[in-house]
Amino acid sequence: VQLQASGGGLVQAGGSLRLSCTVSGLTFSSYNMGWFRQAPGKERDFVGAIRRSEGSTSYADSVKGRFTIFRDNAKNTVYLQMNSLKSEDTAVYSCAADIFYSSSRPERYPYWGQGTQVTVSS
Repeated sequence: VQLQASGGGLVQAGGSLRLSCTVSGLTFSSYNMGWFRQAPGKERDFVGAIRRSEGSTSYADSVKGRFTIFRDNAKNTVYLQMNSLKSEDTAVYSCAADIFYSSSRPERYPYWGQGTQVTVSS
């Protein structure tokens, strides 16, 4: 199983980025997908998740209204559209997959990607 995250980079505050996470080695449409982030010296935080079936989403309060998660099952890819970025959004962003839960708890997810760095300059 491989989860390959991409799309990170350096962006100014107020800007936008779209992260992608392409999955191989499992039946993507059967899995709930989560996005998490970890800033230096901090714990891994939940960003948002999307369910496998109806595609309903959930978000951390800190990103609601700014970030959007969507998926393309035909491309085995989940996306994280990030708008109105703030300096506090700077972190390594990782995607994760779980067949049972669309959870905010990272320990629920057995499969993880390697992460992509997002740096927001103020």
